[in-house]
Amino acid sequence: MEFLSRATGGNLGKLLRPDVARESGALIDLLPPRRAWSCGQLDAAADAFADGLTRAGVPADARVAILAENCAEHLIAYMGIMRAGAVAVPVNHRLPAETVRFILEDCAAGLCIVDRVREPLLPKSLERIRIRDEGADGFDAFLERGTAPFSARLSPSGTAEILYTSGSTGRPKGVVLSHAGQLWALSVHVAAQPATGERSLIVAPLYHMNALFNLSVCLLNGIEVVLMPRFEAAAHLRAIAEYRCTHLSGIPTMFALMARQQELIATLDLSSVTAVTIGSAPLTEALVERVQAVFPRAAISNGYGTTEAGPSIFEEHPQGLPRPLLSLGYPLPEIEVRLVGGSADEGILHVRSPAMFTEYLNLPQVTHEKLQDGWYDTGDVMRRDAAGFYYFTGRADDMFVCGGENVFPGEIEKMLERHPAVLQAAVVPVPDEIKGQIPIAFVVLRDRSLPVEELKRFALESGPAYSHPRAFVVVDELPVASTHKPDKRPLMAQALEVARTLKR
Repeated sequence: MEFLSRATGGNLGKLLRPDVARESGALIDLLPPRRAWSCGQLDAAADAFADGLTRAGVPADARVAILAENCAEHLIAYMGIMRAGAVAVPVNHRLPAETVRFILEDCAAGLCIVDRVREPLLPKSLERIRIRDEGADGFDAFLERGTAPFSARLSPSGTAEILYTSGSTGRPKGVVLSHAGQLWALSVHVAAQPATGERSLIVAPLYHMNALFNLSVCLLNGIEVVLMPRFEAAAHLRAIAEYRCTHLSGIPTMFALMARQQELIATLDLSSVTAVTIGSAPLTEALVERVQAVFPRAAISNGYGTTEAGPSIFEEHPQGLPRPLLSLGYPLPEIEVRLVGGSADEGILHVRSPAMFTEYLNLPQVTHEKLQDGWYDTGDVMRRDAAGFYYFTGRADDMFVCGGENVFPGEIEKMLERHPAVLQAAVVPVPDEIKGQIPIAFVVLRDRSLPVEELKRFALESGPAYSHPRAFVVVDELPVASTHKPDKRPLMAQALEVARTLKR
């Protein structure tokens, strides 16, 4: 942490470490036209943006929104906003216009950095800087009005950024995060010596903690970032091969979609990949095996974190014990964890961390409900084995009761994906007069000719009888939310219709 404090001056916007040569590669932006940025160029651009904000009279602690897909300008603005002492608010541009405008009003954004496609989502009265616009209000013109170097300043409140939750239930909540907390979280992953010859491909959207944290770790370690504007499985695989990427990160859905590209994979050299981190959603043994087959030289790890309590909570075992395949790891030394509401070794994970969020913006009651005495209620049900390794079981709010038994959809999904013919599974509960609720499964298969009866037999043999899906629906792909995670909401109506046919 001491090195990072010196390198950044306590400002989260200072992500370019000073002991890396200024001419070293920092960023390759794949949004057409493709461009490359050295460490010196990217650092100077962030300084110029910060200076431009100051010259424009943007006050310290002002909230500045970013509404754009992944690109160099998004990253430059993100760093520059915080260097200027303002608060960065990356906004999910895939949300409906009404929700985007709610976020902009909720955080009291006075300025937005926006690309041309998303500009119609903005209220007309909001000031803006347009990305890739050659006019006077364009991003490049704004950079030219600023100068580098710039002396970064901290926001008086210590707030660095506000990240909004995906809003899967109700309106999104603004998670207020500090410079100090996020730098502590990064310090766990920053080495004393910079890396050499390593590249990381990042495609997760920069409005999400997964992408922002991984990108920050890379820059602070001297790892060059290859930034894709959006995920598409074939393009992602080609970029890995073309740029000889060594590090990959993402969620299970992304890797499952890539693993289906067998014909393309056979034509590519993917041997450069040495590390794969999969997180933000439950992982299965079947998917790990498929990913390992695609990237045979890679060490694959199961990541876990939360926006509120820190994007990194677990690590390797302090006694050097090998991490079990699906384990999230062992708690970091400075992070306190406890399991609540169950047995000593299973319950809802509560976390107390130096990276803890400050509050949910404008929601004091919700903040109090989820954050008490420094302990954050993650809502994630975990179990702990005898060696102290933790495993994700499911979301407390996803759990349902079937015939008096607690059922977690994630556990059923993991079980189903152990079948060699199942690529992905999603399980949703529907009401039932006798059982209370019953599970309905949606599956993506390698071979659609597989009899559904075979899946029913496998489920009954592989898990508790009470949790077996009462019906299976074969689909080409699962719906995906704006964070690339499976989105079960569109499946509910279909599941209800399927359940009605069971009763006829």
